[in-house]
Amino acid sequence: MATIAFLLNGVPQRCDVSPDTSILTLLREHLGQTGTKEGCASGDCGACTVAIDDLAGDIHAFASANACITPAHQLQNKHMVTVEGLAKSGNLHPAQQAMIECHGSQCGFCTPGIVMSLFTLHSDLAQRPAPLTSERLEATLGGNLCRCTGYRPIRDAALRMSDIPYERPQWFDATLPESERQPALTTPADASSFFAQPQSLEELTQLRQSAPQARLVAGGTDLWLESTQRLAPLDQLIDVSQVTELLAIEKYTSAHQSGWWVGSAVTYTQLEPFFEKHFPSFAHLLHRLGSQQIRNRGTLGGNIANASPIGDTPPVLLALGAQIELASVNGERCLALEDFFLDYKKTALAANEVVSRIFIPQLAEGSQLRVWKLSKRREDDISAVLGAFSYRIEHDRLLNVRIAFGGMAATPKRALAVEAALEGIPIGQAIFRAAQQALDEDFQPMSDVRGSQHYRQQAAKNLLERLYLSLSAPDQEVMLNAYAH
Repeated sequence: MATIAFLLNGVPQRCDVSPDTSILTLLREHLGQTGTKEGCASGDCGACTVAIDDLAGDIHAFASANACITPAHQLQNKHMVTVEGLAKSGNLHPAQQAMIECHGSQCGFCTPGIVMSLFTLHSDLAQRPAPLTSERLEATLGGNLCRCTGYRPIRDAALRMSDIPYERPQWFDATLPESERQPALTTPADASSFFAQPQSLEELTQLRQSAPQARLVAGGTDLWLESTQRLAPLDQLIDVSQVTELLAIEKYTSAHQSGWWVGSAVTYTQLEPFFEKHFPSFAHLLHRLGSQQIRNRGTLGGNIANASPIGDTPPVLLALGAQIELASVNGERCLALEDFFLDYKKTALAANEVVSRIFIPQLAEGSQLRVWKLSKRREDDISAVLGAFSYRIEHDRLLNVRIAFGGMAATPKRALAVEAALEGIPIGQAIFRAAQQALDEDFQPMSDVRGSQHYRQQAAKNLLERLYLSLSAPDQEVMLNAYAH
């Protein structure tokens, strides 16, 4: 065990808990704060939503997080607000008051999480005033499920909040006193149970060398399911979320290529403005990658290292020709991302290595990127099939074609036969029919709860059809399905 020092609703706390303790368990079982509820224990329902301020700058910004799958030790030197802390001198927070006035709660179980998501929205709007668009409201509440109200009164409450007078308590802007701060967790790696929190890549690789059996954790959005769903012990953890080198996005230009090195611990939320500027289709995909709570925690490196065949970002990175850097005490090595995935959940990562950075090439002039995701639910759902298409058009021909799919094989994978069928050929219906047939050479997908083999094969062919229709009518948006965007 190691001591965690943090603020809870403005009050300094010091707790000793085991490495596999989640924030939810810390709150309910160690601190007796039971307002935060456990619903799904997998980061899907939002009932356990809390707000966390990293206390990293002058502006205090609270981000929503799922307490059920966030390691408690990641609260070190941060400020957490829960539903118990919102009322001031008996006066409710506008998020709470609006929910009452708009009848936004029935059974009440999901209400604390909804209130906390609305709190982060209210806090953000107070510091950075901007119109509350339907897209922003959808992003805020997309990770909170309610089986009673039908969401309309909750939406009404969100729109009502700004009309309710409110004086922000001083403790919202509190910082942890220096006397209360704890150093980064550096429990010896030879201990049977530890949570280490390195601050540099050198420290991280040394820890990895001495404890290759330890699990790496960044956002915990997938790893923590092993604890909550499989009841597997997570007693040796190395937290990479504080490693400086893994948190940067750096422009790179050489005589041969230009692009960006993206640190593996950069979160989806941090990536969104970068993608909006350089890869709008990738940014659009992020709107459907989990919930805001997940995007605030999940990382690009974690999505890659997890090596799931239905991970959302790897197919896009494959279509872009991304590379991956692996670091160890012996230095760094770089390989094409397509060479990183070996088999189902199996990668080229050695036992003493960590994913340090991902290189994303800049789109060449005239090149385009399209990304389409199919899932049963629009928000907060995993892909059944995801297609990513990169190409440029010259003299009515497709050139530099790179196409990749998720959900079609044991790994995210390029469609090499499809690429060959399209490369350099005049755009036309016949050539796309040939490309659809070539898809059968590239993939023999599996059947599971998200779709049968036949469904996946047909869905992938339909995405090729959507590409053809989009190219045939470039000024129109082609929608084969309301969820395919």
